[in-house]
Amino acid sequence: MVHARTYSLWRDLAMSEELPREALKTVIGALCSPATGPVGGFDAQSDRWREEALKAALPALLARTSVKRLRSQLLLHADEGMLAALAAEGAVTTGDLPAILRHRQVWPGLVAALARRPDQVDAAIGLLPRLRAHEVERVVRDWDPDRYTRRKDAAPVPPVPQKLFDAVLEACLAPLAAYLLHPLPEGGWESVSLHVRDWSLELSGRDAWAMLARCPERWPQLAAHPVFGAAVQHLLLDRAEAQAIEDARLQDATSPDGEEPPADPAGALSEDLLRACLPALYCPELAELPNPEVTARRTLHHIAGRIRSNPRLADIAAEQLHTAADALVIRGRLLDWVDKQQTDYEFTSRILRLAEDLALLSINPDHLAAACAHLARLDQPAIVSPAPSPRLTRVLSNIDPDHDRPARLLERHCEHRRVQTLATLAANPHTPHAAVIEVLSGLHPAELAWITEKADGPDWFLTATTTVPAPEEEDQGVVRLLDDDELAKHPDPAAVLQSWLDSPAAEDGGFSRSEIYRAVTASRHHTVEHLRQIPADEVLTGHGPDDALQLLVEHCGHSAGRWEALAAAMSFGYDEETVSFGQLLDSLDHTPARRRAS
Repeated sequence: MVHARTYSLWRDLAMSEELPREALKTVIGALCSPATGPVGGFDAQSDRWREEALKAALPALLARTSVKRLRSQLLLHADEGMLAALAAEGAVTTGDLPAILRHRQVWPGLVAALARRPDQVDAAIGLLPRLRAHEVERVVRDWDPDRYTRRKDAAPVPPVPQKLFDAVLEACLAPLAAYLLHPLPEGGWESVSLHVRDWSLELSGRDAWAMLARCPERWPQLAAHPVFGAAVQHLLLDRAEAQAIEDARLQDATSPDGEEPPADPAGALSEDLLRACLPALYCPELAELPNPEVTARRTLHHIAGRIRSNPRLADIAAEQLHTAADALVIRGRLLDWVDKQQTDYEFTSRILRLAEDLALLSINPDHLAAACAHLARLDQPAIVSPAPSPRLTRVLSNIDPDHDRPARLLERHCEHRRVQTLATLAANPHTPHAAVIEVLSGLHPAELAWITEKADGPDWFLTATTTVPAPEEEDQGVVRLLDDDELAKHPDPAAVLQSWLDSPAAEDGGFSRSEIYRAVTASRHHTVEHLRQIPADEVLTGHGPDDALQLLVEHCGHSAGRWEALAAAMSFGYDEETVSFGQLLDSLDHTPARRRAS
């Protein structure tokens, strides 16, 4: 046992140049022995003193100790940061790896520190396969662990050895290259969800792109690589332009001069490099995957995303894009209408994305007309103008004076996307005008107002919009919620509340439906009949009305069975069928009354 107050003595002895070699074993044993308290047992505070003393003496002890057993004892008590720092200084070498890895896994800092010495680069590269997949890129990213705290007068850090950089780059590209060779997942594509939007999960390659972004001068060479060329092409098409835009915005935001960025900045990829990446543009590796209803849709959306990021591709590969789009539509039968299922919460978004992608990629009039027909079959938007609030009205009046106009209300919950997509289809010169005009005749009045006020489409499209008959109702199909003061001015406030519950917005209104329910339950003019029509979870969760609680007490009374039935009925699962408050009360009436035994 070593007394805690003597750790400073053992530290000074270890750092003394006059310490004889025969004393090393004793000094190392003292500094590596856990501290004990005055009455025995482990003493955490004293052990922290020991760790500080060992940390200060470790470089000197390793420099003077060549016996493997003693070095292993020292390395066992050093943490990862200390070991990496010692390896960077040369005090820890590849000869110490067996002792280190006997008790630890390889970590990026150790690999980077060992590679600081030219004679250890090959050994450091040999450790890369032992890293976890997400740790490999950190070898280069954390090459200089003190980059944020290094003083200006400190010696510069040597650059990453090119051999190590290439090895890390290849290790990061290898998973994507392997996936492109064998894209079938283990579970099979039959169970893939229809809600998955694109190939971003499989083709993202975050670490691979981080390495590619560090060497843009090598992109042409890497795009032609016999093994990793396809992976590089996919990454460049997906990430290069987006990264360039993000970097430009960051530079503009942090620029002290406040210079305006160029209106049309040069693309990150040259035209020659774009042409070199054309083989990967259509995701040919994914063409023969099973479950084409899903995979073809995802592939089409991914190609469209690449064209949006790299607009020049639309001219460079126009004919091939049109052919690929037609082939995907036919193979996946993407334009065959399938009725919406109750639990398919992405149905509308999926239809809109398909129409937007075809508007960008297709020149087939039949396909474009079918996309218009799909838009016409979507549910009408449910537009609700929220009840006036003094605070909200004051804020919105200062920021957005037109916040209560139908076109603006349409955007509250992104319900303008259908008409926005229609305007995009109309901008495609190959879309039949008759197909677009037929959709116009069935649009919601607020959607027509949105086209007039905000759409940027061809002249014939804007002119056709003005010929659609205007609605007769004054509110243009908008359900305008009122506060209690406004309701009191009506001869029958309860009838007004009922009109809100009878509106289409309360039936299929999504977010707007909850706004109506909250407005009804919060109003002092509501009746029991109003509450019975509202879903039970809307009435009983949160701060429900007091009369709803009174109704529950009256229905359950002194019956323990009814109270148990109430608790069982109030699960309100997300995927369960919606039960109205009235149905909940009626179900309690059919529960046999059973008094609790006193």
